[in-house]
Amino acid sequence: MPMKRKSVLILLLITALSASSQNADVIKNYIDTYKNLAVAEMQRTGVPAAITLAQGIHESGAGRGELALTANNHFGIKCKSDWTGQSVKHDDDTKGECFRKYPSAEDSYKDHSDFLKNSHRYASLFSLDPSDYSGWANGLKKAGYATNPKYAPTLIRLIEDYHLQDYTLIALGKQPVGNDTANSGMITTIATTEEFIIQGESIKKADYPDGEFKLNETKVVYVKKGTSFLLIATQYDIDLSKIFEFNDMPEAEQTNKDQLIYLQRKRKTGNAELHIVQPGETLHDIAQDEAIRLESLMELNWLKDGEMPAVGEKLSLKAKSSFVPRLVLRKNIR
Repeated sequence: MPMKRKSVLILLLITALSASSQNADVIKNYIDTYKNLAVAEMQRTGVPAAITLAQGIHESGAGRGELALTANNHFGIKCKSDWTGQSVKHDDDTKGECFRKYPSAEDSYKDHSDFLKNSHRYASLFSLDPSDYSGWANGLKKAGYATNPKYAPTLIRLIEDYHLQDYTLIALGKQPVGNDTANSGMITTIATTEEFIIQGESIKKADYPDGEFKLNETKVVYVKKGTSFLLIATQYDIDLSKIFEFNDMPEAEQTNKDQLIYLQRKRKTGNAELHIVQPGETLHDIAQDEAIRLESLMELNWLKDGEMPAVGEKLSLKAKSSFVPRLVLRKNIR
């Protein structure tokens, strides 16, 4: 390998390690700040502390999200018809939605616990073992807390990577206070193109289930790098040419990374309303993650070949956007 290229790769690795470490420090500080509150809320209402902390990290971007900073709203709870407190407008599924505003983060945590405890939608969760964080995470998704198909795996991964189960066990009296390992033994990962970013934390795509499943009502499998396209076509009884057509990609012998491979033509619209562009994503990555045809994604957002929306831009997945997103101009970005 030429020395110049090797130096660049080393620099990229160091940068990735630094970014991952900084991100882990942010999450660690968030846990330090709110772990006692999560334990107290579990003892008051029965909502597992591990679930509360994982949701807080995810929904608030570890305290750095706009709603957390401007409204002390750590769980993205919308106003609803029964809300009589203060509120703020925030773009989410649609533009200018009403979200609850709290005097403090503590009020947000308490309202989150009451929101789950007092809603019939989540009643079945409280019959689960409170230490069953997987059951709670999947139950929240099934009950409609979030539309993101990766919501449950995201919570589970945060709980396991940052040992948040310790705080559930502390609340249950099964582990002494001060004996948690969430900060001393947490796992830190290098952010690469094999991972995706959600609200500030890095979650591995390996959280997709094994075998055939559906995204946006479209059959899909998640395969490892080096998997033969011919093998995929044979296994699922699909013409090889259709594999490349369905996935908006050129012909190749095998996959060049761990990735989603669709077994049907993707839909013209996504399941969610919007997609926020993340660092390192391409339009093809977004089309695959959202199970939407690449040409449809481009058409909905007024995009042409060679154009890539800037990080943080909101792409419409259902209706024609009313504006052209801010662009990063570079070639061969599809």
